[in-house]
Amino acid sequence: MNRQAVDAFASGLDSEVRQAIEAGTARVIENRSHTLAEDYSDLDGLRQLAGQVRQHALDHLDRYLPQAERRLRDNGVQVHYAPSADRALEIITGLVRASGTRVVTKSKSMASEELDLARRLADIGVEALETDLGEFVIQLDDDHPSHIVAPIIHKTRRNVADSFAKHGLGDFDDDPEVITRRARRFMRDKFLAAGVTITGANFISAESGRVAIVTNEGNARFGLAGADIHIALAGIEKVIARDRDLPLLLSLLVRSATGQRISSYVELVSGPRSASQPSGPREMHVVFLDSNRSRIVGGQTREILRCIRCGACMNTCPVYRQSSGHAYRGVYPGPVGTVLGPLLKGEDGFGELADLARASTLCGACGDVCPVNIPLPDLIARVRARSHREGTVSGDAGIPSMGGYSLIARHPGLWRLAMRFGRVLNWLPLRQLPLGVSRAWFTSRTLPRWRGGYFRRWLRSRKEGQDA
Repeated sequence: MNRQAVDAFASGLDSEVRQAIEAGTARVIENRSHTLAEDYSDLDGLRQLAGQVRQHALDHLDRYLPQAERRLRDNGVQVHYAPSADRALEIITGLVRASGTRVVTKSKSMASEELDLARRLADIGVEALETDLGEFVIQLDDDHPSHIVAPIIHKTRRNVADSFAKHGLGDFDDDPEVITRRARRFMRDKFLAAGVTITGANFISAESGRVAIVTNEGNARFGLAGADIHIALAGIEKVIARDRDLPLLLSLLVRSATGQRISSYVELVSGPRSASQPSGPREMHVVFLDSNRSRIVGGQTREILRCIRCGACMNTCPVYRQSSGHAYRGVYPGPVGTVLGPLLKGEDGFGELADLARASTLCGACGDVCPVNIPLPDLIARVRARSHREGTVSGDAGIPSMGGYSLIARHPGLWRLAMRFGRVLNWLPLRQLPLGVSRAWFTSRTLPRWRGGYFRRWLRSRKEGQDA
């Protein structure tokens, strides 16, 4: 992962990558807006309800998490708690070793990205194949996902065809149908050879113990059909109170993520196969990952754990669209990663990603599109405030102090004077002035032409005209 600040990374981003991201996000935004507007007359009311549903489960996680464990065990599932990413890796690698398999199939899972699970399994001699097409390309290229939903949003189909040709999956051909057919042909034997399949979990119902898994390619279903052991890795925040909450959350998740009304495949997995079922895993394990989540639940930014991983905040964020997900350095990019990334690092690691909160315009677009009504701009501001209090922000160079603005804004006379002479900024060579950190700030930014200073004059003349 790069160690540059987001703006520095964005300044060197290849134009082809930026165009791919802008085209991909614009398409999803358009589809999402059309589908939601067509299907719901009171979208904001629905978003508020979904936010309340998610927040209720988080606020009562001490009740619903043990309840989910009981229901899962009743269904024949073996439940494991992992307080840290290292412990989760120990549990999963132990289960894979015990199975004796040399091939594992993996469905898309952001929690597994937190563990860097595929690489860690490779370290113990196990081939862990990413079966989501985008994740498969990422794995071939030894790359990192650039988006929660669309991991190769930063790549073109020509890039994918190049990767397939380089790794012996066929001569160069950038026809999407050909690419898909080649991936399917390669993966089919792996699905049949794998003894273990690993998935994430979009939601886990405390009421029934059902695990909801959403995919658009059917790869999770293929994995479940062929493997003897199913391991579902889920953050503790994925627990919801009731089955009846699922339709609401799923409908908003899919529409916000891809603009579809329903994803191609929604699996509701209750446990391992029963005696009457001809196929399916004979064992099922659920690994609940904490990794600082319980600390977040009790903190001032707890609402971030409502996130249902739809990616809508990234698609609408002007900073993300200009910089790509790789600029955010952590597993979660965009506005959600700006908040969640440093928090998941814990107390000791918060400062590693705290500077991401400065890579935001606080325009509010991310909060407006969030299907579970997360107040993302407020949370980003809280992360900024905490980083300022703790002095953990690295890369502050180039950010001018707000002390001067504060002084002017608190004194009406100074404010009027500043407005009167502000137009001087149109002629000052700001990038050449010896302004310390401000000079570095202006080097990478262009101010619009000054057009202020006339409001009071206009208002005074208008009032005089009315009095006359």
